[in-house]
Order: sequence, then C-alpha cells, then structure tokens
Amino acid sequence: MYGGTEKFQTDPHWRDLILFYEYFHGDNGAGLGASHQTGWTGIVARLLDLFGRLDAETALRNSKGR
Repeated sequence: MYGGTEKFQTDPHWRDLILFYEYFHGDNGAGLGASHQTGWTGIVARLLDLFGRLDAETALRNSKGR
C-alpha cells in the first residue's frame, strides 16, 4: 500500500495509519498526488464502514421517529 516506503510499513507509530491520496501508482501502490485533503477523503472510509454495517431495514426503522 505504501510502495517502497519502509517507515510506513514497519514503524509501530505509522504502520496502522492509513494515508489517503488522490492517485496510486499502478505497480507498487505508492500514494501520489495531494494528501492534504485527508479530512475530506478520510470521511469516505467512515461512510464505507457505516454502510457496510447498517442495513436498509435498520436505517429506515431508526429514522421513522425523526
């Protein structure tokens, strides 16, 4: 995921952090492009997690009272 960047793969302070980039290198997966928008792109990971755990029936049942 981090291409040839050893620090992000093995350092205990960095290895569990997921960095978001605009583009990724097709051969080695290195992040390319802007990474300064991690606040915006980071929310996508939370939304994917939310919608992966939430089914339509539960969402509709919980929103009827609002």
